[in-house]
Amino acid sequence: MHDAGEVNEDPTEFDPRRLARLRRYTWWSIVPMMPVYAVFPAIDLATGGYGAPEVVVLALVALLVAVDGTQLSTLLMSGFGHGPRYPVARGLVLVAGLAAAGYAMSTNPYGLFWVLPVGGLVGVHVSLATPRLRWPIQLVALVVTTAVAWVGGALGGPHPMVGMFFAFYAIVIVSMISALTVGVVWFWDMVLTLDRARSVSGELAIARERLRFAADLHDVQGHHLQAIALKAELAERLVGNDDDAARAQAAEVAELARTALRDTRAVVQGYRRSNLTGELTNAREILEAAGVKTEVRGDATLVPPPLQPLFGALVREGTTNILRHSRARRCTLDIAVDGSRTRVALSNDAANPAGGQGGSGIDGLRHRFATLNGHVDSRHDGERFELIGTAEEPGAAL
Repeated sequence: MHDAGEVNEDPTEFDPRRLARLRRYTWWSIVPMMPVYAVFPAIDLATGGYGAPEVVVLALVALLVAVDGTQLSTLLMSGFGHGPRYPVARGLVLVAGLAAAGYAMSTNPYGLFWVLPVGGLVGVHVSLATPRLRWPIQLVALVVTTAVAWVGGALGGPHPMVGMFFAFYAIVIVSMISALTVGVVWFWDMVLTLDRARSVSGELAIARERLRFAADLHDVQGHHLQAIALKAELAERLVGNDDDAARAQAAEVAELARTALRDTRAVVQGYRRSNLTGELTNAREILEAAGVKTEVRGDATLVPPPLQPLFGALVREGTTNILRHSRARRCTLDIAVDGSRTRVALSNDAANPAGGQGGSGIDGLRHRFATLNGHVDSRHDGERFELIGTAEEPGAAL
């Protein structure tokens, strides 16, 4: 269990930089592979002794397969099941690749190289398919590719066993490339699912905080308003029958209204059941749920009790600003107590561009700190934003 002033070094915490690195790794593992596979047919075209018309046609097919496969691979960065547009045209590209592979294998042994881009395209199509069609597409593509390889090898080889070797080679290559592609995409799809769940968790944490405030406000307003309504109704009935009692009831209504107003202000300003330690815990939960790595430096329990609500309001306002007006990945809260003087600073690393001197929330904080001879500063340096509050314990100078 972490103390409010303890630095959190849990390596399992969410770090957006890890997700960015994993995204780059996944992109380089998927998207550039089709052009790499297309290099092997180019070797075949350069060494296979084809005529000029054959080279042109086969090169165009290889280029078409590479471009189409690369474009489809970019869709895999959104996870499984994002089927491509124009599926018939995409299927015809795969058929063209199979036909080119069969012709190349029937011409010379290096035609085996054409199985690589075909296998890559099969893996991409399988990953983009819905779960219901994933296995059928894999099996049909594997059977067709094997048959094409067997026929091509049988027609071009001097021995019938050549066709069997080509067929076995096609089974191994297509199965291996498809499995690798599906495996990488499956892992990335799980990461995306967890990231979406984390985002939902952050939204729920914010909603929970709003509900907590609403519950506090309801507790304050509900009782007072019900009592005011009952006493006002009683005063109305007493008018003309017992004017003294009616005036007494009206005075009680006025006093209840003033009490409700004071309690409501206390809730809004954070005086009611609010302290720095509680607000730090709440801020850390909300920010961590929203994907902002939060570090607390210093001990909140050393802050004098009279200043706890004041700095609790500062932390609450700073947390709200981070969630609403930044793309922060890291937040730091520094607590420094020097005798009777306390300083609390919140900083984040990715604030939106400065657009003014601060909102009404920060202006309200300045007025509240001023009543205790304190002050609030906000600093915007590039993407870094810092909110600093300083105050001295009342009566400390006496």
